[in-house]
Amino acid sequence: MAATQRPPSLSLSPNLYSSTNSSSDLSSPAVSVQFGNTSPAVAAAACHRSLTSSASSDRGRSGGVVVGARMRSRISAVSTQVVDVDDSIGRMTTSSRVPTIVQVDLGDRSYPIYIGSGLLDQPELLHRHVHGKRVLVVTNSTIAPLYLDKVIDVLTRDNPNVSVETVILPDGEQYKNMETLMKVFDKAIESRLDRRSTFVALGGGVIGDMCGYAAASFLRGVNFIQIPTTVMAQVDSSVGGKTGINHPLGKNLIGAFYQPQCVLVDTDTLKTLPDRELASGIAEIIKYGLIRDAEFFEWQEKNMHLLMARDPDAFAYAIKRSCENKAEVVSLDEKESGLRATLNLGHTFGHAIETGFGYGQWLHGEAVAAGTIMAVDMSYRLGWIDESLVRRVDSIMKQAKLPTAPPDIMTVDMFKSVMAVDKKVADGLLRLILLKGPLGNCVFTGDYDRKALDETLHAFCKS
Repeated sequence: MAATQRPPSLSLSPNLYSSTNSSSDLSSPAVSVQFGNTSPAVAAAACHRSLTSSASSDRGRSGGVVVGARMRSRISAVSTQVVDVDDSIGRMTTSSRVPTIVQVDLGDRSYPIYIGSGLLDQPELLHRHVHGKRVLVVTNSTIAPLYLDKVIDVLTRDNPNVSVETVILPDGEQYKNMETLMKVFDKAIESRLDRRSTFVALGGGVIGDMCGYAAASFLRGVNFIQIPTTVMAQVDSSVGGKTGINHPLGKNLIGAFYQPQCVLVDTDTLKTLPDRELASGIAEIIKYGLIRDAEFFEWQEKNMHLLMARDPDAFAYAIKRSCENKAEVVSLDEKESGLRATLNLGHTFGHAIETGFGYGQWLHGEAVAAGTIMAVDMSYRLGWIDESLVRRVDSIMKQAKLPTAPPDIMTVDMFKSVMAVDKKVADGLLRLILLKGPLGNCVFTGDYDRKALDETLHAFCKS
């Protein structure tokens, strides 16, 4: 395990953690994005107008976004297989290996997410997205022995004109840095890859983020494909085009928005996933229910035992529903001008844990789980949610065997130092994603009582 890393101390903006709101905090009310029984077409138009107006508001000190019911508007979730759904628990059973397809709608940059069992045995799915003759597969030392040969075979089977290069990186969040990224560029340049080349990310979130950033940068942009092999990557990080690397001062501070040609989720890869990694990914599944899909959260409460037992039908359903939620948000707000930021519930606290404790000490989902508990605690202190929801979130995290508090090493000052450079800071003001109202509702805002933040930090830290 890597040695504990602590970030260099940072000077804090005097207003970032002030105990009371300034007058400017109150002058920019949150932008409301709520939909009840509105028709999909009207909802999409209203959301687009609201997000457009929120972009300028977000440049202010406290502009935010309020998100209510799920918006089924611009997502095309196409099931081309014969699927039986047990409505009582929301499980899917499939009669063939034809994938379910969730479409990410981004105009001429739209792409499919293929979800199903045995997809790495279906070469036509990948062939249609490889446009040139050269492919670079980026993976790590853990995944390579398990799936690299299979992926090379599926890329080249009945496709003799395609040649495949590989680069195997060390495994772990602590290697998500510029030094490791250079190994991808070294291989691409040594192999004389050109602009019609395709990069393939084979692995979890770290590999997907680094391969995507390499693809965005190499020759100013080449095609890339995501083949996520962890729950975390399958339900979250592989979808939406966020790519990048960490910096010693903060997580994911260097990167680009760069969309893949497709995402291929072969659920069979979860069979080799360690229990700790499995639980880590479930933290992101829980997030979707809390911020925008109350029905999905209630399903999780009833079926968490099936997810922990790796029930294939339950996982197929959870992955599909998570991808639908993520794709819907990305289609409406690709570059995080407002709505997409709500997907970061618990991440501001969680990223501080990862950075302060040392990259790789805790898995990303473990840090996000503890961060979500802290965000829920703060929401309750603000009077924005009922105590019953606090208990439900604590219970489901424990069912998933996830942490419900940060590691003892974390102090209030460590949290504040790292959070000062969080990507959601605007004009010196820390904006947070917090729950507000009934289950499935949240806000992205800088308009909150700083006393509540201080109280939450002191409640979870010994000093």
